[in-house]
Amino acid sequence: RAVATDGHRLARVEVDLPEGAKDMPKIIVPRKTILEIKKVLEEDNENNEITIHISTTKIKFEFVNITLISKLIDGNFPDYERVIPNNNNLILKTEVKPLAIAIDRVSTISSDKGKSVKLTLGDNKLVLSADNVEVGFAKEELAVNYASDLIETGFNSKYLIELTSVLEGETAEFHLSDGASPTLVQDSSDSSSLFVIMPMRI
Repeated sequence: RAVATDGHRLARVEVDLPEGAKDMPKIIVPRKTILEIKKVLEEDNENNEITIHISTTKIKFEFVNITLISKLIDGNFPDYERVIPNNNNLILKTEVKPLAIAIDRVSTISSDKGKSVKLTLGDNKLVLSADNVEVGFAKEELAVNYASDLIETGFNSKYLIELTSVLEGETAEFHLSDGASPTLVQDSSDSSSLFVIMPMRI
């Protein structure tokens, strides 16, 4: 299980336990190290298998032709289970690509400081809007699968765009409870991952 959070959003992914990892302790790996590993995997097709060695203070990644050693972060990871909602019973199902395009278009009008986008849900319709007193107003409307009560919420558009960019399936599910509580997002094609995003004041 891998978890990352910055206090405003959270991602959790689970995979089958790799060979030799049965007694692997919980560790905290620096973000910069993860980004370097990601870069290696994306740039070099030969490096598709990794051997990982862990000590009390360091982690070593061995690829076919690259070795990367990093310090581990000392300390306790936040109690992330506490912020993963399990009673969100308002379900929005939507296609990922049209949603990402709509968020990108509407967010161009948002202020640079907050980049907030308002979401209004009701009767199989999602309205995305942004208002900037200096620039103007933008609104996009999408047909979605949503049959619950009317709800209004808002999110940082950057977080939404980054979230949609990592969803591999054609559709996504947003599990909400109200406009002020964390929203759980799941990829329709990947039940092993989940995402939590905190709302903004709108």
